[in-house]
Amino acid sequence: MYNTVKKQLWVGELRTARGNTIVIHDGQLPEASKGRIYLFNTVRNVIIEYVEDIVKVNLHDLDEAQTKAALAEFGDAWQVARAEFMAKQQTRIDLSKVPDTAPPKKAKPAPEPDEIADGDDIDDFDDADDSDDDFDMDDDVDD
Repeated sequence: MYNTVKKQLWVGELRTARGNTIVIHDGQLPEASKGRIYLFNTVRNVIIEYVEDIVKVNLHDLDEAQTKAALAEFGDAWQVARAEFMAKQQTRIDLSKVPDTAPPKKAKPAPEPDEIADGDDIDDFDDADDSDDDFDMDDDVDD
């Protein structure tokens, strides 16, 4: 049964309803998300993240001769997929390690006051009709 404690590189068989597939688990790969494992799937020639609880019961050990034959057949494809996988992992940024910094704020330029040219003064509004002749507070409106 699947046990990666004894071996750094585990080669086994994934048995499913769709068929059996040789898979490789490498303990040197970065750790997958919690509850998941990375396995190289020889049918797809790619490293896939599997849900460990689901796939673990379907993983079976190969005997020594089968393991050697699997590595001989799939070893080169495994190395290519591993190199591509590791290159992708190196380019990912761990956002938890990035300090919270923002770009410095640019100072807003102070608005310039409206300049008034000499001689262009605007006359103050003069209400020439400020007399109280038209309306008297004491007048009775009903008159």
